[in-house]
Amino acid sequence: MKEKNLKYRKNSKSSELPVWNLNDLYTSIKSKELTKDIEFIRKNTKSFEKKYQNKIKNLNSVALHKAIVDLEKIDEKIDKILSFAHLLLSEDINNQKNKIFFQEMQEKITQFYSSIIFFGLELNQINEKKINLLVKNSLLSKYKTWIKNKRSFKAYQLDINLEKLLQDKNLTSHNSWVRLFDETIASLNFPFKNKKLNSAEILNLLSDNKSSIRKLAAKSIGVTLGNNANLFATITNTLAKDKSINDDWRKLPNPVSSRNLSNSVEDEVVESLSRSVSNYYPKLSHRYYKMKAKWFGVKKLKYWDRNAPLPFQSKKEYSWIMAKNLVLDSYFQFNPMIGEIVKKFFDNSWIHSPPLKGKSPGAFSASTVPSVHPYILLNFQGKARDVSTLAHELGHGVHQFLAAKKNGHFNSSTPLTIAETASVFGEMLTFKLILNKADSKREKKALLANKVEDMLNTVVRQIAFYEFEKKIHYERKKKELSLEKICNIWIDIQKKSLGPSIEFEEEYKYYWTYIPHFIHSPFYVYAYAFGDCLVNSLYNLYENGFKDFDSKYITLLEAGGSLHYKELLSPFKLNPSKTNFWSKGLNLIDDLIDQLEDL
Repeated sequence: MKEKNLKYRKNSKSSELPVWNLNDLYTSIKSKELTKDIEFIRKNTKSFEKKYQNKIKNLNSVALHKAIVDLEKIDEKIDKILSFAHLLLSEDINNQKNKIFFQEMQEKITQFYSSIIFFGLELNQINEKKINLLVKNSLLSKYKTWIKNKRSFKAYQLDINLEKLLQDKNLTSHNSWVRLFDETIASLNFPFKNKKLNSAEILNLLSDNKSSIRKLAAKSIGVTLGNNANLFATITNTLAKDKSINDDWRKLPNPVSSRNLSNSVEDEVVESLSRSVSNYYPKLSHRYYKMKAKWFGVKKLKYWDRNAPLPFQSKKEYSWIMAKNLVLDSYFQFNPMIGEIVKKFFDNSWIHSPPLKGKSPGAFSASTVPSVHPYILLNFQGKARDVSTLAHELGHGVHQFLAAKKNGHFNSSTPLTIAETASVFGEMLTFKLILNKADSKREKKALLANKVEDMLNTVVRQIAFYEFEKKIHYERKKKELSLEKICNIWIDIQKKSLGPSIEFEEEYKYYWTYIPHFIHSPFYVYAYAFGDCLVNSLYNLYENGFKDFDSKYITLLEAGGSLHYKELLSPFKLNPSKTNFWSKGLNLIDDLIDQLEDL
């Protein structure tokens, strides 16, 4: 497919890697449209406050609908600005102009939010009987789930002045510590031979073909993180305490409750997921790593060999064009309409792919706003896992694109319980395509093993991360945690989850420090396991010819956050609240390991 009018950066392998064009948001930090939107927010937040404050609980359905529409217009402008600031900063966290701009926008937006924060608080003052009558109105019914989600925090909200105070203080508390973490990670230089690498580059070497390279990289990571561990421990303690103070004031039952409320999922469902995965550790990770150690001819794998390429692994690397075509083909084969949406990302400079100094590590899909489109960030280095990551983030992109187009701003945001569905499903589509193209038993074995490893990293590792977070937050409620204590909790959970066939060395105790989810979004991580287990069940239905699967799946994606996850999954006869639900997805991983043992 011919590509036109794209910007490219060349990597060290001379393959062309596209970078995004943010002009669909704003042309620059000094653009007239940006200035105009800031002024729109300023004027409309003040007029909204004047028009509606102390009146929300007395509005009829028509007037409440008008208020929500007005608020939605303001919020979309706010998210457009914040998306632009975030994406600019993600390109280069060390860029001083972008850092200043990001902070300025956060401060301005926080100030504007203070004028409209009353809406959610007053909405919660409406009694249940009245709100149920109001949402029966044909106009308001569109926002039924959004209103319900807003009101899910009703029991935990504070006085309006306290809410304003907490919001304003975020700038100098939570947000500042998150910023310090990001800047510290971005500034780290990891010595490797005669070079200094950034975090994305050094972490990539943990999957190098040579054990000596992996060991050298692992040691460098451990030492460098260890040298900064006291700072990371301070950040972790401070943010955990900050969260604890907020939770205590709100009288939330436990540290994960706020995340679960925002995800519209019950505490007991998440705990059921965690228990189920933990019970499967011996059947999954323990069994697989024992098998992998045998393939390497050792009793135990060093931790830096956990993700090592297999002895029978293909050394194939993927150019950007190869990765693009594989992913495109897999999505088009599933559904042409979905394929066309994926194609838009490649054709219109919506992807930033090269690993660059100062760039945000990892990968993400930013939903931005319905009036624009999502953007995707990668650190593409030609590995097989990079192809999976591309398929994963494009799944998010498709989901965000469809939900925004169908529902508008407020209803487009998908709870984390469902948000990982399209991404993991996309990964599975691409994996199956590559597996079907395998022309030897050796290649098939390697592909299956790689998929199992990805699933273990998604399910077992993320639940282990979740359990680590839980332990940290519960312990921090009691007292400040020493660096040693945090490290001990990390190692203990890693040993339980990965099993006796993985051998750790001293420096591995610091590896918790670089994981951004712990800092940016506490307890986010269980969503990956939730999504993977859910997708395994969905994909099983798809492969077995479930009636009208395509149309039902697209309807699920289009719904975004307009329906509860139980309503979204009902057409597929799936219900995560049932105790045996998680075993279905976990058994699929178990079956793949069985297949590996038979090859």
